[in-house]
Amino acid sequence: MISFIIWIIGVILTIKAAMDIWKLQGDDVKKILFIVLIVLTSWLGIIFYYLFKKNFPAWVK
Repeated sequence: MISFIIWIIGVILTIKAAMDIWKLQGDDVKKILFIVLIVLTSWLGIIFYYLFKKNFPAWVK
């Protein structure tokens, strides 16, 4: 039961991170690449996104 709750939290955070990246101004291909990487790396991708959230606008230009 607890693992299901942790999985749901991960899915919600992944969707939120993907939506945040998609709203950025920049190249769509780079945004899709970052979204795919976050989805594929699960919790590590989410942690990476939230640690470097301020750098993403410069990375997708």
